[in-house]
Amino acid sequence: MKLWGGRFTGSTDSFTDHFHSSISFDSRMYKEDILGSVAHAAMLGKQGIISKADSELIQKTLKEILADIEAGKVTFDEKAEDIHMNVETILIERIGDTGKRLHTGRSRNDQVALDIRMYIKEQITDIKHLIKELMAVLNNIAEKNISTIIPGYTHLQNAQPVTLAHHILAYVEMFKRDHDRLNDTYKRTNVMPLGSGALASTTYPLDRRFVAEQLGFDSITLDSMDGVSDRDFAIELLSALSIIMMHLSRFCEEIIIWNSQQYRFVEMDDAYSTGSSIMPQKKNPDMAELIRGKTGRVYGDLMAMLTVMKGIPLAYNKDMQEDKESVFDAVDTLKMCLPVFTRMVDTMKINKDNMYNAARMGFMNATDAADWLVKQGVPFRDAHAMVGRLVLYCIDNNKNLDELTLDEYKNVSDVFTDEIYDAIRLETCVNTRTVEGGPSEEYIKKLVEQNKKIISKMK
Repeated sequence: MKLWGGRFTGSTDSFTDHFHSSISFDSRMYKEDILGSVAHAAMLGKQGIISKADSELIQKTLKEILADIEAGKVTFDEKAEDIHMNVETILIERIGDTGKRLHTGRSRNDQVALDIRMYIKEQITDIKHLIKELMAVLNNIAEKNISTIIPGYTHLQNAQPVTLAHHILAYVEMFKRDHDRLNDTYKRTNVMPLGSGALASTTYPLDRRFVAEQLGFDSITLDSMDGVSDRDFAIELLSALSIIMMHLSRFCEEIIIWNSQQYRFVEMDDAYSTGSSIMPQKKNPDMAELIRGKTGRVYGDLMAMLTVMKGIPLAYNKDMQEDKESVFDAVDTLKMCLPVFTRMVDTMKINKDNMYNAARMGFMNATDAADWLVKQGVPFRDAHAMVGRLVLYCIDNNKNLDELTLDEYKNVSDVFTDEIYDAIRLETCVNTRTVEGGPSEEYIKKLVEQNKKIISKMK
């Protein structure tokens, strides 16, 4: 007989039991479910809704069940449907009718809402720690490469010279925002729904704030219908995780390009590469490619959750059982990708000479040549046109701007002097960009130190 079976005279089909059951995936929330029940039982005893003796026995037995689960001594039953009913069934088996008092003043609707919030809070804390570790590694790579000049691109075309530190720190900024987004998500997750009942609370004198305090929640939900039917916090988490994966994927795309024979800016460590089954020369950046591919999987989890929720009327509906697999999959995927990515970038070899030589090609100092003319009094549009003519001349004659003679410069404009050569040196191009946010060594050193302080304070 199912715990909810009083209304029924027949039994459910065995296939229906399997279809209806969520124990195969929500069993991972056993700890959250039991801790929530312990707090609920303590409150029932405190409020005199059940006797103190019953409350204490329920709490003691629940803690014993938790220890047995963690010791591998408990087997969950699909016929009990979910983790909530499994724990309650085991409790009743151990202490009889006293165990039946646990569910007083509570519904599975607010119970599952509590469990998923508790689970997500813990996962956010874990993921924030992984992001902090990644940021520290990236900031360290930047500190070692403040003077490492590389090409900067727009449209994947040669644009202007920057430094590897400048490039890497762009991703540190992305992960700072990711960390902030997770903090925001945590705030809205850290609201306690237990006490909402099925949808209209209860006639029992519950002390919801006591339970919230016991479980480490900042506040309680203020509308019982919203309390059981809200999954915005789960959607927010999936959105934040999707953005993190997008940032990882963008970086992986660049690493894959940089690792190619055409670029050879980096070489992946053997631990994060694989070979070919047929081509013996191959060293493939498979870890980066897998992370790039798994990004689509996390996007799918977000879209699945949005689609599940889009047509649900108030309050709870069984559709919402689909929330957990999407959350679990996205969390598992990200928690697998972040450590791999962190170790992958930390161990990759950086080929500084190849980066510098690539920055010399493609007229990346053309803007600086135009800026030099402007500083000599030439209107910018005229300077732009003059340098454009020089670039065309270089292309026709297979030269770079720094290889032109002064006479060749003067054929375009008498304004040019030999000072132009220093102005278009890659080091000059980088280090005269002292505006906050730019690639100059002076600014990047400050940013690296600033990041160290920010990272050290992250929780």
